[in-house]
Amino acid sequence: MKILRMKATFGGLDNQELTLKEGLNILQAPNEGGKSTWSAFLRAMFYGINTKERDKQGHIAEKNRYQPWNGGAMEGVVELEWKGEEITLRRGPKGNTPFGKFEAVYTATGEPVPFLTADNVGETLIGAPREVFERSAFVGQGGTAIDGAPALEARIAALASSGEEDVSYSQVERRLRDWLNRRRHNKTGLIPKLEEELAADGELEGRQAKAFRLAQEAKRELDKLQAEHKHLQAERDAHLARAMASRRQRWEEAQAALEQAQGQVEAIRAELNRHGAPPDKATLQQAQGELNRLNALHTSRKQAEERLEEAKDGERAATAAMANPLFPQMTPDEAWEQASDDAQAAGEMPRCGGLYAGGVIALALAAGSLALAFAGVLPAPWMGGAACGVLAGVGVGLIAAAVVWKKRAAGRTAELLERYDAEDPEGILARASAYREVWALADQAVKQRESAQRALTDLIAQDEHIRKALLELVHPFAPTVKDTFGVSAAISRALQLEERLATAQVKLEGAVKLADSLPKPTPVAADPGVEPRFDPAETAARLSAAEGELSRLRSGLAMAQGELNTLGDPAELEERKEAAREELERRQREYAALEAALTALDAAHTGLQARFSPALNRLAGDYLAKLTGGKYDKVSLTRQFEALAEEAGSLQPRRALALSQGTADQLYLAVRLAACRLVLPGEEPCPLVLDDALANFDDERMALALDCLSELGKERQILLFTCHSREKAWEQER
Repeated sequence: MKILRMKATFGGLDNQELTLKEGLNILQAPNEGGKSTWSAFLRAMFYGINTKERDKQGHIAEKNRYQPWNGGAMEGVVELEWKGEEITLRRGPKGNTPFGKFEAVYTATGEPVPFLTADNVGETLIGAPREVFERSAFVGQGGTAIDGAPALEARIAALASSGEEDVSYSQVERRLRDWLNRRRHNKTGLIPKLEEELAADGELEGRQAKAFRLAQEAKRELDKLQAEHKHLQAERDAHLARAMASRRQRWEEAQAALEQAQGQVEAIRAELNRHGAPPDKATLQQAQGELNRLNALHTSRKQAEERLEEAKDGERAATAAMANPLFPQMTPDEAWEQASDDAQAAGEMPRCGGLYAGGVIALALAAGSLALAFAGVLPAPWMGGAACGVLAGVGVGLIAAAVVWKKRAAGRTAELLERYDAEDPEGILARASAYREVWALADQAVKQRESAQRALTDLIAQDEHIRKALLELVHPFAPTVKDTFGVSAAISRALQLEERLATAQVKLEGAVKLADSLPKPTPVAADPGVEPRFDPAETAARLSAAEGELSRLRSGLAMAQGELNTLGDPAELEERKEAAREELERRQREYAALEAALTALDAAHTGLQARFSPALNRLAGDYLAKLTGGKYDKVSLTRQFEALAEEAGSLQPRRALALSQGTADQLYLAVRLAACRLVLPGEEPCPLVLDDALANFDDERMALALDCLSELGKERQILLFTCHSREKAWEQER
């Protein structure tokens, strides 16, 4: 088989394409250049992706690890040549399943390849299942070492024996050990279970015997106790018959007392409700309080009437005192204003000093004019006389007016003082102040009279309201009542009947309780005529104890019989034990046969390895000699697929862990190349995929490895992915 071209959208590959040739393909790319991704893509195209794999600590599931970085769908194409036909493989998404869609067609015609499916394409074209391919022709990055797998073991067994490869040694060994464990495992093995079953059956047999013995003992005791129980029942019936006679008499007396109490209650209730049902006791007691309040209101009303008369007398006296001729129909403020004006008028002195002064000045001017005339100062003497006469007249007139004004003012003051009967202006103000006080007393008297009137009116209204309410209260059960005396009598009568009714009801309740505490005697059997050995209490106690013991014995007997029924028939138990013993012997024989089979299998596997291992070890040794330049020329592979290398001329092989990393990689590469030659089909050999498999080789051994791979490339296609340039340089130098 030869791969011609690959195109992928897979992980970091974004619709990238890779074209290959025959033989050795050295594919150089830097770190993160997609080398490991191309390798994983090719494996996924052949064998698909395990969608059940989940992420784990330190490990990412393949379906998540290679999700395209561009966010698109995971898809790819591989064109290859197989058995002379060019075939194109395509995978893509199917719903949410990556690489779930598969198609295989002939490249030239596009017709489907009928024998290739998504499940068998890898095994058909490669010629081996995935486990064999991954441990032979597919070397992932850092995965040169090889380990065992059932498919690889089966392939090796088939090659060594020319038989079928349906099963491997490890699978058969595991199956045989599973069968051994199934028979001998401490907890779940069939043999321990059978042994436990036999032990349980033996214990069950002992329980059956014990249950039978207990049942017999319980039956004997039960028969004896039943006779005593029957005699105690007869004694109890005798006590009961005598007690019932006394109880019936007490019950009949209680019923008679109950009927009498009921009659009294009904009679008092009928009397109480003769004209209608009265209010409850609390309402009647409240009405009695209202009657007492009405009496108190009557007394308060008389007192209010007396206070009103006193207020009216005070009002009349105050009104009479207000009739003052000095201030007729005046308010206190008006009277005070008038008295203030009159007091001011009476207290002011006549202002005639100006008139006197003017007269004196006029007379002085007249004398001056006359002197000037005599002195000849004036142009003419007559002018001085005339001026003197005029001025003298004016002066005399002013002095006369002043005298008249003073007399009039004195007369007016005397008149004011006389009218107010006052000696001075302060007396006038005192009269106004007294008028103000009388007015205030009169106003207070009016307010007192109005307050007394309102209080009396309120008391009258309360009296009428209470009388009306009381009449309305008693009319339903005392319709003939018309005054407060009748109201009081009706309320007292109702309260008295209520009290009698309450007393009768208490007696009735007592009679009811007594009657209820004495249930009606039920008919009982006649006195059996047995003379009791014990008093009623002891008889009842002994009967109860006997019944308890009977119950215990019956329960014990039932439990014993139930356990016997549960434990089953002893004959069936013995038959089951015999069958278990036979089954145990058969399983023990099987266990011995399985142990013998494991021993034979181990011997056969050892012989198989003796046939196959020399060829594998010899071929791996040849490859290792080529890869190491002859330093190591022998290889040994253990059952656990651990490879050991033996240096040329040395007697002791070395484990891979004791070698350098590069030498260990060369050792396992030699084993893989040998496995490819031996376990993979020689016809249409599948490509060999190496991802950085030479990374730990030094330059010399790298060249040796490339020489070996180049030679191997004549037989099969090889894809060598590398991050170094030295492989390309080797190729260019050739």
